[in-house]
Amino acid sequence: MLTNLKFNYSWLLIAVVLLALLDSLQEANADDVPKSKLSQNIGGPTMKFLYCYSCGYRKMYDEYAQIIQQKYPYMAVEGQNYDPPGLNMLLSRLIGIAKMLVICCILGGVNIFQYINQPQPSWWSWCIENKIYACLMLFFFCNLIEGQLIQSGAFEISLNDVPVWSKLETGRIPQPPELFQIIDSHMQFTDRSVEFNNGFAK
Repeated sequence: MLTNLKFNYSWLLIAVVLLALLDSLQEANADDVPKSKLSQNIGGPTMKFLYCYSCGYRKMYDEYAQIIQQKYPYMAVEGQNYDPPGLNMLLSRLIGIAKMLVICCILGGVNIFQYINQPQPSWWSWCIENKIYACLMLFFFCNLIEGQLIQSGAFEISLNDVPVWSKLETGRIPQPPELFQIIDSHMQFTDRSVEFNNGFAK
């Protein structure tokens, strides 16, 4: 009876880990926000946001995208996760892979130390005996470290591939009126440049 109960718990934990892995893969794919239909208009203005997903700025991006498209319906708005420096991203991915491998070893009761000709330490024996607690602790602890590594604090905005705001430089996110003023100034400058190039007077 006890053996069957532990067996069922193991399968339940495997299912939870697999669901968590699928969820993390979906979040990684969701970081790249698909282009809106307005972005298909060739030559139309495009505003792009690069935000820190792990900082919770996805919601802020959604709010800004909505108010921008209300005020400027002809403008395409795109957004995606701002990838931190390469070393942080690499470390985060390595930790994620190592986390899943160790969890699989714990669930399978594999003594990984025998492969390096070392005696099994007591803490690894505890992990194998307490699979649920060990896997949950490892999962959340590694997620915490991964989150810290990829937190960039970025909220970068560009209009037609020209940077117009950087939270990394200013230390803050622009207020909507500030952003509207930046857009109006940029569009007015662009319009004047086009008119001048075409030989028309304003």
